[in-house]
Parts: sequence; C-alpha cells; structure tokens
Amino acid sequence: MAQPFEQVLAEHGAVVMRVCRALVGPDDADDAWSETFIAALEAYPRLRPDSNVRGWLVTIAHRKAIDQLRARARRPTPAGDLPERAAAADRADDLAVGLAVDRDTDLWDALAALPFKQRGAVAYHHLAGLPYAEVGPLLDSSEAAARRSAADGLANLRQSYAPATTRRTGTSRTPRRTGQPS
Repeated sequence: MAQPFEQVLAEHGAVVMRVCRALVGPDDADDAWSETFIAALEAYPRLRPDSNVRGWLVTIAHRKAIDQLRARARRPTPAGDLPERAAAADRADDLAVGLAVDRDTDLWDALAALPFKQRGAVAYHHLAGLPYAEVGPLLDSSEAAARRSAADGLANLRQSYAPATTRRTGTSRTPRRTGQPS
C-alpha cells in the first residue's frame, strides 16, 4: 500500500524546494514548489507502487520550473523602483513546511547565472540526489552529458561564487595539483 501523500510531502518537500530554488530562483520557487505538489497530488493515486517517488517529484518540479521560466520570459519588465523582498520572518509558509529560508543571495545569483543544463544538472544531482542516469533524461541528454554539465556547473560556481566568499573572509585557497611537489 502506498504511503499517505502527506508523508510524501513531509519526506520530499525540502528536496523539491531546493531544486525549485536552484532552477527558478528564490522569488519564483514557492510557486513552482506549490504547482509541483498540486500536480503530484492529482497524479499520486496512479503512481506505480515500485516508483522512485523522489525522482518522480523532481521530474514534475523540472517541468514546472520550465513553465515558470517560460512565463517569466513573457512577463513585461517592471519599470521604476520595486518594493523590498519579504523578510524571512514573514515567510511563515516556508517554516510551516519545515524549510529554512536561504538568505545567501550571492549563491543564488551565481547559480542563476549558469546555463540551464548546468544549473539543472547541479540541482538534480547535488541537491536532489538523483543519479546521473536519471538526470540525463530530465535534461534531454545522456548520462555522460549530464555528468559533464554538473562538473562544468560546479567549476563555474567555484569561479563566480567562491572568490566572493574568500574576499569577505580574507582567506584564499589554492588547489593542490596531484603529481606536483608540495
């Protein structure tokens, strides 16, 4: 017998939120997350008992993220000053689901700057924990291409995000090459 949908939500809600935030950014993630679980709730009774629920939810989140990105591209660009973002204390909906609100906008900006396939590969493999064999089809590519996209995405994140953090802390990390004398 399948577990109750509330249990699925409790078990996989945080992972799906991380994936949504990585794909569409923190501003549109709530909508993508909600749409993911509304679609999942409707389809859940037809899900085979031996299905990978996490992979199924991430696939739905992937499609909802693409819908969000397409809708964003069609929206008019706002003119003038925009109001401040809601404070973390005002985001009770996140806390009700048991999700922490991430305040590190530099990381989200660096992640958002990645090409979609790299961002998707990083999110699906490193945030959702999906194997590359499942990540490839989500990105319309092979397992090897998904692995390469994730590696390129992490390399780009290290270049764009890590230098900003080391400048703030005053430390620098130089990677040690293998086969070189110390």
